[in-house]
Amino acid sequence: MARPAGPGRTALLDAGRRLLSGDDRSTLASMSVNAVVAEAAMSKGAFFQHFPTRRDYVLELHRSFHDRLAQSIAASVRGMEPGPERLARGLTCYLDTCLEQATTKALLFQARADVDLAGEVAARNARFAALAVPDLVVVGWDDPARIARLVMAATAEVALIEADRGRRDLRQRRALLELTVGGRT
Repeated sequence: MARPAGPGRTALLDAGRRLLSGDDRSTLASMSVNAVVAEAAMSKGAFFQHFPTRRDYVLELHRSFHDRLAQSIAASVRGMEPGPERLARGLTCYLDTCLEQATTKALLFQARADVDLAGEVAARNARFAALAVPDLVVVGWDDPARIARLVMAATAEVALIEADRGRRDLRQRRALLELTVGGRT
């Protein structure tokens, strides 16, 4: 049984984020428990008290990334009525938040190829897509649920482009918004 959240758990997650975003960037697949505990200056035993398996640890890294992302988006659109402006603000917040987090590339791109994360990735994408459905209804899309899934895939792709460049790509962002809401913002 894993220990509840606390300073040790937080230190281990922070260590993983540093490893994924450092100069010699680890990949999700190559990040070892030994590297994490060394980075956190903790013992292997402490790691396994908080995370029964390495898989549990990687899942928690992924979840915490997306939880922060969801909180940022919710705050940015709070009080807005569904529609193109809310959708544009939510997508912009998604991209800005991803760009601010140095672990974005690992947790968006590498997670796609990680078999252990496939279910988690699909569930998170479905949740983010569901948030866009009311906006897409107002925008006028037929079958907004299917469009929302494509919007999330395109948004994640723009986030990866920006993560590679280390800065906003205004052309990609404009294209995403044009594709999604047209001239309706």
